Amino acid sequence: MVGRFVVIANQKGGVGKTTTAVNLAVALAQLTGPGSNLPILLIDLDPQGNATSGLTPPAELAGIRASGRSIYEAIIGRIMIADALRRIRESIFLLPSSSDLVGAEVELAAVEGREQRLKDILAPLRNQYSFILVDTPPSLGLLTLNAMVAADSILVPMQCEYYALEGLSALLGTISRVRKVLNPPLQIDGIVLTMFDARNRLSHEIARDVNQHFPDKLFQTVIPRNVRLSESPSHGLSVIEYDAKSAGAEAYRALADEVVQRAAGTPASSPEVSPEPGRRLWNLRALFSRETDRMRRSG
Repeated sequence: MVGRFVVIANQKGGVGKTTTAVNLAVALAQLTGPGSNLPILLIDLDPQGNATSGLTPPAELAGIRASGRSIYEAIIGRIMIADALRRIRESIFLLPSSSDLVGAEVELAAVEGREQRLKDILAPLRNQYSFILVDTPPSLGLLTLNAMVAADSILVPMQCEYYALEGLSALLGTISRVRKVLNPPLQIDGIVLTMFDARNRLSHEIARDVNQHFPDKLFQTVIPRNVRLSESPSHGLSVIEYDAKSAGAEAYRALADEVVQRAAGTPASSPEVSPEPGRRLWNLRALFSRETDRMRRSG
């Protein structure tokens, strides 16, 4: 796999978008293995910079933010894109965010070909990485549009709640317009359900609704609510590094496997047995089966 460009996008905030970007990057890097494949590139295109802080030790974060070498300076043409690159793990590079990205949309407004700016500056780098992941802002503005124009595909994290379905419709409409006008080859890799609470019936109902409407687009892997996922960013670590045996870490490793299989055009497999006896399986087939059994017992 060379230069697969995946945008992680959702116009709603708080759906696990950045969590997915950070942990998927680490999971993909571990899946491919250091030295055997090209590294992963993570681009933090969100002015909040949470993907940057999520993989950066707190002691180094201030230095990165004060360096003047971020995706912001690169996208407006102040520096070369290579000057903003940072190696944050053996097999992961980061293009860090900057709070100045808030004004990037205004600064790019008068630039010719502004919606292709990210695609143009990344062109020399694409073949240097196996996957390029982009964490986008929780909006459908010019920054997200730039990411979609540059991308091969889009991965959509979706929280298991009712209003998320409405946001999904708006996002799919935007993707359709981008494909018609600016990037015809753009694909939807899939929708991944996040913050799944197995004790909450609504989570199961949302999962079934999305599966019914988008059976070919829904990832089998489900990301559960997990305290380790909430704790790890404060340490500048992914959940896989923070607690490799947690439910969140297991789920993101499974998602990485699905992403690789879909990128290669092969059907994604869904494990039938838990990796460790007594542990839950975080995939739709197992969740639907457990919910059916529970309803049968209670009925």
